[in-house]
Amino acid sequence: MLADIGVKRALKRGALVAAANWQVTAIQFLADTTFKMLLGVPIIGGVLLVVLVLGRELPEVLTGEVRESVTFVATALSAEPRALVAFVFAVAIVGLAGSAFMFLVKGGTVAVLARGEQQAVAVEDPPLHFEPFWTAACFSLERFRRGCGTFVRRYLRLGLILIAIYIVSGSAYLALLVGGQGGLAGGRFSVTLLAAFGSTVLVIWITLVNFFYLLMQMVIVVHDCSVRSAVPRVIGFLRAEPAVVFSVFGVVLLLVSGATIVSILATASLGVIAFVPVAGLAVVPLQLLAWLFRGLIFQYFGLGALCSYLALYRRFLAPGAEPARLGTAGAAAGRRMTSP
Repeated sequence: MLADIGVKRALKRGALVAAANWQVTAIQFLADTTFKMLLGVPIIGGVLLVVLVLGRELPEVLTGEVRESVTFVATALSAEPRALVAFVFAVAIVGLAGSAFMFLVKGGTVAVLARGEQQAVAVEDPPLHFEPFWTAACFSLERFRRGCGTFVRRYLRLGLILIAIYIVSGSAYLALLVGGQGGLAGGRFSVTLLAAFGSTVLVIWITLVNFFYLLMQMVIVVHDCSVRSAVPRVIGFLRAEPAVVFSVFGVVLLLVSGATIVSILATASLGVIAFVPVAGLAVVPLQLLAWLFRGLIFQYFGLGALCSYLALYRRFLAPGAEPARLGTAGAAAGRRMTSP
Protein backbone atom coordinates (compact mmCIF):
# COMPACT_ATOMS: atom_id res chain seq x y z
CA MET A 1 0.00 0.00 0.00
CA LEU A 2 2.83 2.42 0.80
CA ALA A 3 5.38 1.06 -1.67
CA ASP A 4 4.83 3.83 -4.25
CA ILE A 5 3.82 6.68 -1.96
CA GLY A 6 5.02 10.08 -3.11
CA VAL A 7 4.73 13.66 -1.99
CA LYS A 8 1.11 14.11 -3.06
CA ARG A 9 -0.07 10.82 -1.59
CA ALA A 10 1.87 11.39 1.62
CA LEU A 11 0.39 14.85 2.10
CA LYS A 12 -3.13 13.64 1.33
CA ARG A 13 -2.80 10.68 3.66
CA GLY A 14 -1.41 12.88 6.43
CA ALA A 15 -4.21 15.42 6.04
CA LEU A 16 -6.91 12.74 6.17
CA VAL A 17 -5.41 10.93 9.17
CA ALA A 18 -5.12 14.22 11.07
CA ALA A 19 -8.71 15.10 10.14
CA ALA A 20 -9.99 11.70 11.31
CA ASN A 21 -8.36 12.33 14.71
CA TRP A 22 -9.54 15.93 14.96
CA GLN A 23 -9.68 15.70 18.75
CA VAL A 24 -5.90 15.94 19.05
CA THR A 25 -5.93 19.13 16.97
CA ALA A 26 -8.37 20.67 19.43
CA ILE A 27 -6.30 19.45 22.39
CA GLN A 28 -3.10 20.87 20.92
CA PHE A 29 -4.84 24.19 20.29
CA LEU A 30 -6.13 24.38 23.86
CA ALA A 31 -2.72 23.43 25.26
CA ASP A 32 -0.95 26.02 23.12
CA THR A 33 -3.49 28.69 24.08
CA THR A 34 -3.09 27.84 27.76
CA PHE A 35 0.68 28.09 27.48
CA LYS A 36 0.49 31.50 25.80
CA MET A 37 -1.99 32.77 28.40
CA LEU A 38 0.28 31.64 31.23
CA LEU A 39 3.28 33.23 29.56
CA GLY A 40 1.32 36.45 29.21
CA VAL A 41 0.95 36.77 32.99
CA PRO A 42 4.60 37.70 33.75
CA ILE A 43 4.74 39.83 30.58
CA ILE A 44 1.75 41.88 31.71
CA GLY A 45 3.33 41.98 35.15
CA GLY A 46 6.48 43.39 33.57
CA VAL A 47 4.45 46.13 31.87
CA LEU A 48 2.79 47.02 35.19
CA LEU A 49 6.20 46.94 36.85
CA VAL A 50 7.43 49.52 34.37
CA VAL A 51 4.42 51.68 35.15
CA LEU A 52 5.08 51.48 38.89
CA VAL A 53 8.86 51.98 38.65
CA LEU A 54 8.79 54.87 36.19
CA GLY A 55 5.47 56.38 37.22
CA ARG A 56 4.20 56.32 33.63
CA GLU A 57 0.58 56.03 32.60
CA LEU A 58 -0.47 52.61 31.29
CA PRO A 59 -1.81 53.88 27.93
CA GLU A 60 1.58 55.51 27.26
CA VAL A 61 3.35 52.17 27.59
CA LEU A 62 0.92 50.27 25.37
CA THR A 63 0.58 52.82 22.59
CA GLY A 64 2.38 52.43 19.28
CA GLU A 65 3.63 49.22 17.68
CA VAL A 66 4.26 46.06 19.64
CA ARG A 67 7.97 46.23 18.90
CA GLU A 68 8.17 49.77 20.27
CA SER A 69 6.30 48.77 23.45
CA VAL A 70 8.58 45.75 24.01
CA THR A 71 11.66 47.90 23.43
CA PHE A 72 10.35 50.48 25.87
CA VAL A 73 9.70 47.86 28.58
CA ALA A 74 13.10 46.17 28.09
CA THR A 75 14.92 49.49 28.27
CA ALA A 76 13.05 50.52 31.39
CA LEU A 77 13.72 47.24 33.18
CA SER A 78 17.40 47.28 32.22
CA ALA A 79 17.69 50.50 34.20
CA GLU A 80 16.44 48.64 37.30
CA PRO A 81 18.56 45.47 37.68
CA ARG A 82 16.46 43.93 40.45
CA ALA A 83 13.24 44.46 38.53
CA LEU A 84 14.85 43.01 35.40
CA VAL A 85 16.06 39.92 37.27
CA ALA A 86 12.62 39.38 38.80
CA PHE A 87 10.97 39.73 35.39
CA VAL A 88 13.36 37.31 33.67
CA PHE A 89 13.03 34.83 36.55
CA ALA A 90 9.22 34.93 36.36
CA VAL A 91 9.21 34.44 32.59
CA ALA A 92 11.70 31.56 32.91
CA ILE A 93 9.59 29.74 35.52
CA VAL A 94 6.39 30.08 33.53
CA GLY A 95 8.16 29.22 30.29
CA LEU A 96 9.72 26.04 31.66
CA ALA A 97 6.50 24.91 33.34
CA GLY A 98 4.45 25.64 30.23
CA SER A 99 6.98 23.85 28.02
CA ALA A 100 6.82 20.77 30.26
CA PHE A 101 3.04 20.82 29.91
CA MET A 102 3.34 21.05 26.12
CA PHE A 103 5.80 18.15 26.03
CA LEU A 104 3.38 16.07 28.09
CA VAL A 105 0.49 16.75 25.72
CA LYS A 106 2.65 16.13 22.66
CA GLY A 107 3.39 12.59 23.78
CA GLY A 108 -0.28 11.67 23.73
CA THR A 109 -0.83 13.48 20.43
CA VAL A 110 1.95 11.68 18.57
CA ALA A 111 0.95 8.32 20.05
CA VAL A 112 -2.64 8.72 18.83
CA LEU A 113 -1.61 9.86 15.34
CA ALA A 114 0.98 7.10 14.97
CA ARG A 115 -1.65 4.52 15.81
CA GLY A 116 -4.18 6.12 13.47
CA GLU A 117 -1.74 6.21 10.56
CA GLN A 118 -0.77 2.61 11.24
CA GLN A 119 -4.28 1.19 11.18
CA ALA A 120 -5.66 3.36 8.35
CA VAL A 121 -6.31 1.72 5.00
CA ALA A 122 -5.45 3.50 1.74
CA VAL A 123 -7.57 6.54 2.61
CA GLU A 124 -5.60 8.65 0.15
CA ASP A 125 -6.81 6.64 -2.85
CA PRO A 126 -9.70 8.28 -4.70
CA PRO A 127 -12.62 8.39 -4.47
CA LEU A 128 -12.93 9.47 -0.86
CA HIS A 129 -15.53 7.51 1.15
CA PHE A 130 -16.40 7.79 4.82
CA GLU A 131 -15.96 4.10 5.57
CA PRO A 132 -12.22 3.90 4.77
CA PHE A 133 -11.74 7.41 6.14
CA TRP A 134 -12.93 6.43 9.61
CA THR A 135 -10.43 3.54 9.75
CA ALA A 136 -7.85 6.20 10.67
CA ALA A 137 -9.89 7.41 13.65
CA CYS A 138 -8.46 5.91 16.82
CA PHE A 139 -8.64 8.70 19.39
CA SER A 140 -9.66 7.80 22.91
CA LEU A 141 -8.91 9.48 26.20
CA GLU A 142 -7.30 6.31 27.50
CA ARG A 143 -4.94 6.02 24.52
CA PHE A 144 -4.09 9.72 24.76
CA ARG A 145 -3.46 9.49 28.51
CA ARG A 146 -1.32 6.40 28.08
CA GLY A 147 0.75 8.11 25.42
CA CYS A 148 1.29 11.12 27.67
CA GLY A 149 2.46 8.96 30.55
CA THR A 150 4.66 6.70 28.45
CA PHE A 151 6.70 9.33 26.63
CA VAL A 152 6.68 12.29 29.01
CA ARG A 153 10.21 11.73 30.38
CA ARG A 154 11.78 11.21 26.98
CA TYR A 155 9.93 14.19 25.54
CA LEU A 156 11.04 16.33 28.47
CA ARG A 157 14.64 15.32 27.84
CA LEU A 158 14.27 16.05 24.14
CA GLY A 159 12.54 19.36 24.87
CA LEU A 160 15.30 20.51 27.21
CA ILE A 161 17.82 19.80 24.46
CA LEU A 162 15.70 21.88 22.09
CA ILE A 163 15.53 24.77 24.58
CA ALA A 164 19.31 24.60 25.04
CA ILE A 165 19.76 24.83 21.25
CA TYR A 166 17.46 27.85 21.20
CA ILE A 167 19.47 29.57 23.93
CA VAL A 168 22.82 28.85 22.27
CA SER A 169 21.52 29.98 18.86
CA GLY A 170 20.07 33.19 20.27
CA SER A 171 23.26 33.92 22.20
CA ALA A 172 25.35 33.37 19.06
CA TYR A 173 23.08 35.74 17.13
CA LEU A 174 23.38 38.45 19.80
CA ALA A 175 27.15 37.97 19.95
CA LEU A 176 27.29 38.39 16.17
CA LEU A 177 25.36 41.65 16.36
CA VAL A 178 27.42 43.04 19.23
CA GLY A 179 30.69 42.03 17.61
CA GLY A 180 29.55 43.41 14.26
CA GLN A 181 28.69 46.81 15.72
CA GLY A 182 32.17 47.13 17.16
CA GLY A 183 34.13 45.64 14.26
CA LEU A 184 32.44 46.92 11.11
CA ALA A 185 33.72 50.14 9.65
CA GLY A 186 31.02 50.57 7.02
CA GLY A 187 28.67 52.43 9.31
CA ARG A 188 25.02 51.81 10.05
CA PHE A 189 24.28 50.31 6.63
CA SER A 190 26.84 47.51 7.16
CA VAL A 191 25.43 46.76 10.61
CA THR A 192 21.93 46.56 9.12
CA LEU A 193 23.11 44.11 6.46
CA LEU A 194 24.81 42.01 9.12
CA ALA A 195 21.65 41.98 11.23
CA ALA A 196 19.52 40.98 8.22
CA PHE A 197 21.95 38.19 7.28
CA GLY A 198 22.14 36.93 10.85
CA SER A 199 18.35 36.98 11.21
CA THR A 200 17.92 35.01 7.98
CA VAL A 201 20.45 32.39 9.02
CA LEU A 202 18.87 32.13 12.48
CA VAL A 203 15.37 31.64 11.06
CA ILE A 204 16.56 28.94 8.65
CA TRP A 205 18.53 27.21 11.39
CA ILE A 206 15.63 27.23 13.87
CA THR A 207 13.26 25.93 11.18
CA LEU A 208 15.56 22.99 10.44
CA VAL A 209 16.01 22.32 14.15
CA ASN A 210 12.24 22.21 14.65
CA PHE A 211 11.93 19.87 11.65
CA PHE A 212 14.49 17.46 13.11
CA TYR A 213 12.81 17.78 16.51
CA LEU A 214 9.46 16.72 15.00
CA LEU A 215 11.06 13.67 13.37
CA MET A 216 12.69 12.78 16.69
CA GLN A 217 9.30 12.86 18.42
CA MET A 218 7.88 10.59 15.72
CA VAL A 219 10.69 8.03 15.90
CA ILE A 220 10.64 7.89 19.71
CA VAL A 221 6.96 6.90 19.62
CA VAL A 222 7.27 4.49 16.67
CA HIS A 223 10.15 2.53 18.20
CA ASP A 224 9.44 3.29 21.87
CA CYS A 225 13.14 4.11 22.16
CA SER A 226 15.32 6.63 23.94
CA VAL A 227 16.36 10.01 22.61
CA ARG A 228 19.87 8.77 21.92
CA SER A 229 18.62 5.74 19.98
CA ALA A 230 16.29 7.90 17.90
CA VAL A 231 19.08 10.08 16.49
CA PRO A 232 20.66 7.49 14.14
CA ARG A 233 17.22 6.33 13.02
CA VAL A 234 16.21 9.87 12.03
CA ILE A 235 19.52 10.40 10.22
CA GLY A 236 19.09 7.09 8.39
CA PHE A 237 15.55 8.06 7.39
CA LEU A 238 16.70 11.42 6.02
CA ARG A 239 19.56 9.82 4.10
CA ALA A 240 17.28 7.20 2.56
CA GLU A 241 14.35 9.49 1.63
CA PRO A 242 15.82 13.01 1.26
CA ALA A 243 13.88 14.11 -1.83
CA VAL A 244 10.37 13.16 -0.76
CA VAL A 245 10.83 14.10 2.92
CA PHE A 246 12.17 17.57 2.19
CA SER A 247 9.56 18.02 -0.54
CA VAL A 248 6.82 17.41 2.02
CA PHE A 249 8.63 19.77 4.38
CA GLY A 250 8.79 22.45 1.67
CA VAL A 251 5.12 22.15 0.75
CA VAL A 252 4.05 22.39 4.40
CA LEU A 253 6.34 25.39 4.88
CA LEU A 254 4.74 27.13 1.89
CA LEU A 255 1.26 26.39 3.24
CA VAL A 256 2.16 27.79 6.67
CA SER A 257 3.75 30.88 5.08
CA GLY A 258 0.69 31.47 2.92
CA ALA A 259 -1.64 31.04 5.88
CA THR A 260 0.49 33.48 7.87
CA ILE A 261 0.26 36.11 5.12
CA VAL A 262 -3.51 35.66 4.86
CA SER A 263 -3.78 35.95 8.65
CA ILE A 264 -1.80 39.19 8.67
CA LEU A 265 -3.94 40.66 5.90
CA ALA A 266 -7.13 39.63 7.69
CA THR A 267 -5.92 41.18 10.94
CA ALA A 268 -5.05 44.41 9.14
CA SER A 269 -8.47 44.47 7.49
CA LEU A 270 -10.21 44.02 10.83
CA GLY A 271 -8.09 46.85 12.23
CA VAL A 272 -9.37 49.16 9.50
CA ILE A 273 -12.98 48.19 10.25
CA ALA A 274 -12.43 48.99 13.93
CA PHE A 275 -12.23 52.70 13.11
CA VAL A 276 -15.79 52.70 11.70
CA PRO A 277 -18.11 53.77 14.57
CA VAL A 278 -20.96 51.29 14.02
CA ALA A 279 -19.18 48.49 12.18
CA GLY A 280 -16.42 48.56 14.77
CA LEU A 281 -18.75 46.81 17.23
CA ALA A 282 -18.51 43.64 15.12
CA VAL A 283 -14.72 43.58 15.19
CA VAL A 284 -14.36 41.81 18.55
CA PRO A 285 -16.34 38.65 17.65
CA LEU A 286 -14.72 38.63 14.21
CA GLN A 287 -11.28 38.84 15.81
CA LEU A 288 -12.15 35.97 18.14
CA LEU A 289 -13.32 33.85 15.22
CA ALA A 290 -10.19 34.73 13.24
CA TRP A 291 -7.99 33.84 16.22
CA LEU A 292 -9.81 30.51 16.68
CA PHE A 293 -9.65 29.65 12.99
CA ARG A 294 -5.98 30.62 12.72
CA GLY A 295 -4.98 28.58 15.75
CA LEU A 296 -6.81 25.46 14.62
CA ILE A 297 -5.52 25.73 11.04
CA PHE A 298 -1.90 26.06 12.11
CA GLN A 299 -2.21 23.13 14.51
CA TYR A 300 -3.84 21.06 11.78
CA PHE A 301 -1.05 21.86 9.32
CA GLY A 302 1.57 20.73 11.83
CA LEU A 303 -0.22 17.50 12.74
CA GLY A 304 -0.99 16.76 9.08
CA ALA A 305 2.71 17.12 8.30
CA LEU A 306 3.53 14.75 11.17
CA CYS A 307 1.14 12.13 9.76
CA SER A 308 2.74 12.54 6.32
CA TYR A 309 6.18 11.86 7.81
CA LEU A 310 4.73 8.84 9.60
CA ALA A 311 3.48 7.46 6.28
CA LEU A 312 6.89 7.96 4.68
CA TYR A 313 8.60 6.39 7.68
CA ARG A 314 6.37 3.34 7.44
CA ARG A 315 7.48 2.86 3.85
CA PHE A 316 11.06 3.25 5.01
CA LEU A 317 10.55 0.52 7.60
CA ALA A 318 8.47 -1.77 5.39
CA PRO A 319 9.90 -5.28 4.83
CA GLY A 320 11.84 -5.29 1.61
CA ALA A 321 12.12 -1.50 1.39
CA GLU A 322 15.44 -0.77 -0.28
CA PRO A 323 17.01 1.87 1.97
CA ALA A 324 15.97 0.48 5.38
CA ARG A 325 19.17 -0.01 7.40
CA LEU A 326 18.13 0.01 11.04
CA GLY A 327 19.54 -3.29 12.18
CA THR A 328 17.69 -6.11 13.95
CA ALA A 329 15.90 -3.93 16.51
CA GLY A 330 14.82 -1.40 13.91
CA ALA A 331 13.57 -4.06 11.51
CA ALA A 332 11.56 -5.71 14.29
CA ALA A 333 10.00 -2.40 15.18
CA GLY A 334 9.20 -1.83 11.54
CA ARG A 335 7.44 -5.20 11.31
CA ARG A 336 5.42 -4.38 14.42
CA MET A 337 4.46 -1.03 12.95
CA THR A 338 3.36 -2.38 9.58
CA SER A 339 1.57 -5.45 10.96
CA PRO A 340 -2.24 -5.28 11.44
